[in-house]
Amino acid sequence: MASITGTSLSMTSFNRTLVPGTRISNPNSVSLSIKGRTFPSITLQPRVPRFQVTCAAKPETVEKVCHIVKKQLALPEGSSVTGESKFAALGADSLDTVEIVMGLEEEFGISVEEESAQSITTVQEAADMIDKLLESKSA
Repeated sequence: MASITGTSLSMTSFNRTLVPGTRISNPNSVSLSIKGRTFPSITLQPRVPRFQVTCAAKPETVEKVCHIVKKQLALPEGSSVTGESKFAALGADSLDTVEIVMGLEEEFGISVEEESAQSITTVQEAADMIDKLLESKSA
């Protein structure tokens, strides 16, 4: 995202807001002219699409993780916890996250490395990691 103070030029990958005197000659280059003064073109780097390959955890794993998260955070009955739920959004701090991981280790009979535990931020990430650990444990 680019912005210029005083002349309001803002750009995002899909939405370009322009002021009079600003033109886009091609999607990767912007020329700017203010009160007759022309500035050098700005060349934008194309966005590289991000591809992420994940193996979705089994639904029963996600369900168990949701239950453990609700229990560890003492969430009220009827609280909505899904695979997309972020621990922080549910009110978990770093100590809560450690307790969630410990609960997961106990429930599933696994051991989670500290580095892996620190990278878990959502229920889905936890469930994916658990299934991956269980798969490698049985192999």
